[in-house]
Amino acid sequence: MKVVLAVAPEKFRDEELAEPVAALKQAQIPFDIASTRSGTCTGMLGAKVTATMSFDEIDPKNYEALIIIGGNGSQIHLWDDDLLVRLAGFFYETDKVVAAICLAPVVLAHAGILKGKKATVYNSQTAVFEMKKGRAVVVDEPVVKDGRIITANGPQAAKAFAAAVVKEVTSDPWGTPSGKGFQY
Repeated sequence: MKVVLAVAPEKFRDEELAEPVAALKQAQIPFDIASTRSGTCTGMLGAKVTATMSFDEIDPKNYEALIIIGGNGSQIHLWDDDLLVRLAGFFYETDKVVAAICLAPVVLAHAGILKGKKATVYNSQTAVFEMKKGRAVVVDEPVVKDGRIITANGPQAAKAFAAAVVKEVTSDPWGTPSGKGFQY
């Protein structure tokens, strides 16, 4: 089980990346960080992180979840990134976890996977408009889970968002106590 985190090359929200990374490390879930290009990405508050791959290098078959990090950079760099939008759709269609926080849930709306689904987003007029245009049922809650889609509304929800994602990634869909899937 491995997870890929998508960040904008600049102006991602630092804690919205830091909290999921900490939660994944604690749960011992391996992860990669990807962006529109590989290399150093800079957060709104100055954090630096290395994207080890670009979106076109992601092989979705190698990952159980896609986590899209928010911040002002997501609107600029991620909302209309065709490859990221298609990746979100593929993860959804193959029943993998798709998660986005802050302004990033708009990527999911653009992927067409929020139609009739409950979701939340950072309360900006443009983001809410884009979510509704994608026919999402926008709710005013910090973290919203609808099926295997998890959304959160901003940095103050980052810790709860990270916990929800880890819980969903590690959950056993068959409900067996061993957590190893179906047993005879």
